[in-house]
Amino acid sequence: MIEHNVNLADLRADFPILTQTNRGKPLVYLDSAASAQKPKQVIDAISHFYSHDYANIHRGIYELSERSTALYENTREKVRQLINANHKEEIVFLSGTTEGINLIAQTLGRTNWQAGDEVIISEMEHHSNIVPWFLLKQQIGIEIKVIPVTDQGALDINAFKQLISPRTKLVAITHASNVLGTINPVKEITKLAHEQHIPVLLDGAQAVPHMPVDVKDIDCDFYVFSSHKLYGPTGIGALYGKKEWLDKLPPYKGGGDMIETVSFEEVTFAKAPQKFEAGTPDIAGVVGMSAAIDYVQKIGMQTIYAHEQALLNYAIPRLQTIPGLRLIGTTSPKVGVISFVMEDIHPHDLGTVLDHEGIAVRAGHHCAMPLMQRFNVPATVRASFGLYSQEQDVDALIAAIQLAKRLFS
Repeated sequence: MIEHNVNLADLRADFPILTQTNRGKPLVYLDSAASAQKPKQVIDAISHFYSHDYANIHRGIYELSERSTALYENTREKVRQLINANHKEEIVFLSGTTEGINLIAQTLGRTNWQAGDEVIISEMEHHSNIVPWFLLKQQIGIEIKVIPVTDQGALDINAFKQLISPRTKLVAITHASNVLGTINPVKEITKLAHEQHIPVLLDGAQAVPHMPVDVKDIDCDFYVFSSHKLYGPTGIGALYGKKEWLDKLPPYKGGGDMIETVSFEEVTFAKAPQKFEAGTPDIAGVVGMSAAIDYVQKIGMQTIYAHEQALLNYAIPRLQTIPGLRLIGTTSPKVGVISFVMEDIHPHDLGTVLDHEGIAVRAGHHCAMPLMQRFNVPATVRASFGLYSQEQDVDALIAAIQLAKRLFS
């Protein structure tokens, strides 16, 4: 299934957590869309850093600090290569996707927009790409326009075209839905926005871990993603912004390490990306993210994508044969995310049964309440794949669903 001489069994062996049991059953981890498990290469890199290389960065002239700084700054280049940005200076480290979107809302939006200006998002957005704009609506009175989603789980592009107006200041869209799995036509969306001189922000939290991403080809202005979904540690992520944008945006936070000079009369700020990184950063998190990028790059993002597509092709037809099961989001292409509901079984009850069979899935609204309302469901069960997922995981999931049907019949 996995190509380029990558052995799936060897990959699973890299993830210590997968060897344990759950409720006395072999652990079947199908919640990678929430957070991916960590390979020992990432765990060891963080441990080694704290044991051998740790010091604060950018401040010391001694060797430890120089080593720590080099590890931190070299990761910018790895992120640049991962998403094919033009310059490593276009990469800002922050706590994750959520902070990246908030940064753009509070720098681009709050300092440049006025009441009545518009941001276009979509019906399938994660709360991380809804709430920051709602806060901006409260702060300065912007308007939020929403691209509708079809019954199959695709964006209505014709409706998007109609939403664009002279007051539109930004299009902020998820690259891939965390509920539907839908991979949106972000290159087309960006082109349509740029024809009206509107910048584009993409939420890449569910795209970067599962497929090749090329921000240069997409031509988006901003792109954000989180390390913990990319097999790295929590609490760290990256914002890509075109250099011309980052240079003119104001700082997001104030503190140490993002300044050139400070007096009680005047403060001058460092250039991007440093002006957006106030305070002592999550240095160990960056080191862990660096190791995670090395790990997936060695496998190949196209290889990971192909593997998860094969799992989708294996799982979906089998799930569709189960009476009473309804898939939420049937369009393609999609990343390795499958959401569904069962007739007469609440998703939380089904999730509990699956848990007792050793299967970890997510049951709930997945931080996408408006999308649940769109499909008229209180919640869904979501099974999501990672590079370590296998056909046996799908078999176990289906067997457990059938068990639940018998229990609730």
